[in-house]
Amino acid sequence: MNELVKLWARPRLKAPNLLAAWPGVSNVSMIVATYLQRKLDFKRLGEIEPSYFFDPIGVVVENNVIEAPQFPRSEFYYWKNKGAGSDIILFIGEAQPAAKGYELANCVLDVGERFQAKRVYTCAAALTRIHHTESPSVWGVGTSPQVADDLKLYDLARKGTLQIAGLNGLLLGVAKERSLEGICLLGEVPTYTTRIQNPMAALAILKVLAVMLGIEVDLAELTQLAGETKEKMKQVAAEAMGEYIDYFTEPIWEQGAEEDEEGEEGEEGGDEEEWN
Repeated sequence: MNELVKLWARPRLKAPNLLAAWPGVSNVSMIVATYLQRKLDFKRLGEIEPSYFFDPIGVVVENNVIEAPQFPRSEFYYWKNKGAGSDIILFIGEAQPAAKGYELANCVLDVGERFQAKRVYTCAAALTRIHHTESPSVWGVGTSPQVADDLKLYDLARKGTLQIAGLNGLLLGVAKERSLEGICLLGEVPTYTTRIQNPMAALAILKVLAVMLGIEVDLAELTQLAGETKEKMKQVAAEAMGEYIDYFTEPIWEQGAEEDEEGEEGEEGGDEEEWN
């Protein structure tokens, strides 16, 4: 086991799948991972030493006392499936390092191989021309032609070339190097909403992921959040359109009157100057 990895438990897991998540576009991956963590009975498994990958920005002071430096957490959890399906190892990284991402990816996969994970999963956002009022589709990519064939069973296969930025993509590249099966599920996100959390895309991914992993997850809370977010996006879009119309139409309507007034004042001023 990599010396940067500390395990707090050594459970016997049944052909586990490894799901890893880091912050990314529209926070899709983190929404999926943290929602699963809250809804299923995950237990702490271990962590990756953060000081090797991150530098603390500063310290917290409470009641005039300086606290120890805080680092982004990179932790593992596990969940035992009481049904016929496989167990799950969940990795959640609170931040992506500015460097050494390749090493971090290998640390995550070391734990997966330690527990003989049969497949690695990540999630990400697929930036498309979808409108925020539309229901997002889910794309899938795999680490081998065989895995890609499995995606066809879920209608996830997409032709063409794309790039998955950050560790949510890099992890699967490293998995391919290590001959591990891997899948990335990408939820469609409008290109103009990348800075807004998108629970709609996360919900679409979770519906597919639950089937692929053979698990049952109560999606009611996320469904409600997705609906509320969609309504907020509609409101923001309507307000933005109103401001757009006000900016580009009212000045034009008023421009002629303003120019006439300025012209009249100029003429009067000219007469006065000549008179003096």
